[in-house]
Amino acid sequence: MKVELEKLENHKGVAVKALLDSGAIELFMNTTFAKEKGFKIEKLKKPLLVRNVDGTVNTGGAIIHQVECNMFFKGHVERVRMDICNLGKTEVILEMLWLAAHNPEIDWEKGEVKMTRCPPICGKRKQKEGKKKVKKVEKDEDKETLKRLVPKRFWK
Repeated sequence: MKVELEKLENHKGVAVKALLDSGAIELFMNTTFAKEKGFKIEKLKKPLLVRNVDGTVNTGGAIIHQVECNMFFKGHVERVRMDICNLGKTEVILEMLWLAAHNPEIDWEKGEVKMTRCPPICGKRKQKEGKKKVKKVEKDEDKETLKRLVPKRFWK
């Protein structure tokens, strides 16, 4: 699905193709994409080991950086943090917790995604001449809110 990511420091948007992955356990952004598009990359306090779908260790090594940005999609907006790693040709991956929390309506035959059942943490916006309104989310509030909204069977 195509989403727009907005850099927090200059509010410039970048269009991106995001992969919906019900097997992913975090939000991810490709290392090369993050650097080429000029996202502010922050170092994590602790490295995270990442494995590919087949169980092998990712060639990019442990995750040591993340990016915080605003994500926009068809009237939906939220502040997200994405772990930075080697994703090959994929630019962004949206995880299972994100899917469970937002419970989007997905028509696989038409390739359509509708954000009609978002939780209160999300900021809905009406498209008015390109202006974007973002609900302010404290840095650590988003994961805690998602944990309250997502059934425990999806926690890892």
